[in-house]
Order: sequence, then structure tokens, then C-alpha cells
Amino acid sequence: MTGSREKDVYGSETLDEINAGITASAETLGASVYFFQSNHEGDIIDRIQTASEFYNGIIINAGALSHYSYAIRDAISACEIPCVEVHMSNIHALESFRNNSVISAVCKGTVSGFGAFGYHLALAALVESIKA
Repeated sequence: MTGSREKDVYGSETLDEINAGITASAETLGASVYFFQSNHEGDIIDRIQTASEFYNGIIINAGALSHYSYAIRDAISACEIPCVEVHMSNIHALESFRNNSVISAVCKGTVSGFGAFGYHLALAALVESIKA
């Protein structure tokens, strides 16, 4: 729904446009990226559980699932690669039930409130942490 949902909060860039920008940033950083989007919690968990076989890190925007999915939290916790959580909005400026993320504690870091640019920040931080 990115690009059409609450443009004042999430911006007007479509998911494809955001992904193209992230791909360009990755190339600049000497990294490559793979994108996966799903509205199905189980599909997200399956992808996290196999990620270490193919990738060096994860950037995740679990949306509303961030606030209550202990299953995603457990999958990230068990994962052997670093994970960075991204929220385009500032979750601490939203309704109180959105202020807490159950996955934050098992992520390497969290970027929140910078719109689509948050993915670029997360990518740079993830690449740097992998190099270290």
C-alpha cells in the first residue's frame, strides 16, 4: 500500500520506487539486495528462518506485526544473521498500542520515523555491521 496509504505519513513513493532506490544504495555500498513482501505472517517467518542460508542480513518492516508477533520475534531471535527493523513512521508518535515493538529487542537496531529513507539508513548500518 506504500505510495497510496496515508501519504502524509508514508510518502508517495511506491514500493517499486523505494526498492529501486534501495538497490542503487546497495550498489554504492558494494552490496546486493533481495526483496520480499508478504501480508502473511507465516510466509514472513518461513523467509526469516531460511535467510541465513542465502543472505548476510535482514532488513524488516513488519508493520503492525511488529507490535504483537512473538512468532516473528522468535524467528528473528533464532536467526544467525543480523536484522535491522525499519518503520517509515515514528512509532513513538502514534497511538500508544503502536509505541512498542516486540521484535526490537532481538534486532541489531531500529530505524523509525524517516520515511523511505529509513531503509537506506538501515542498509548502511547493516552493511557496516557485517563488515565489522
